[in-house]
Amino acid sequence: MREADLYDVIRSPVITEKATMASEFNQVVFNVTKTATKTDIKQAVEKLFNVKVIAVNTLVRKGKKKRFRGRLGQQSDVKKAIVTLVDGHSIDITTGLG
Repeated sequence: MREADLYDVIRSPVITEKATMASEFNQVVFNVTKTATKTDIKQAVEKLFNVKVIAVNTLVRKGKKKRFRGRLGQQSDVKKAIVTLVDGHSIDITTGLG
């Protein structure tokens, strides 16, 4: 996989209360592209952050229906990946990829 493709697989880290609680168990949550497979996500995280990945779990959050100024709209579906790291490895998502 090319270096540019690695950056296309992982869109952004998820910074929520639940994602912060998961970091206590050596897990990091990322928004990923809808077409990304678990092996693609594992390769991208290992090469971009220089860590060892044990497991990758994925989920798709379906887009919600929302109203804006009386008009009905639809949010996009979002695919998330929960990445479990080997003990001793960690990712500081607040610093960025640099």
